[in-house]
Amino acid sequence: MAYDEHLADRIGRFFTSKNIAYESKKMMGGLCFMVDDKMCVGTHLDKKTGKPLLMCRIGEDNMDQALSREGCIPMDFTGRPMKGYVFVQEKGIDLDEDLDFWLQMALNFNPQAKSSKKKKKK
Repeated sequence: MAYDEHLADRIGRFFTSKNIAYESKKMMGGLCFMVDDKMCVGTHLDKKTGKPLLMCRIGEDNMDQALSREGCIPMDFTGRPMKGYVFVQEKGIDLDEDLDFWLQMALNFNPQAKSSKKKKKK
């Protein structure tokens, strides 16, 4: 599994300190943090640089504000950016207050986010 364990620990500590119920799941080549059964944030390693990236689900309305911040880039796995998601590079999450900003932005959007459809068991 390719993700930064230190960053994952920082994310977990933030959620715990805010009494946020979450579940972490290994997916998309990294570790995702689910809040209310919805993808909220995650971490994995950039395939080009090997450096950690924070994935944040922030919604389309927050994209302009987010992309104006240092280290924020569109989330792009396949050559086509995913709407409402961003990656934050290491320089944008090095300080705890910067990481807290991104995690809170994702948490603020979480109530508006749609859950993925669950597969029914046969």
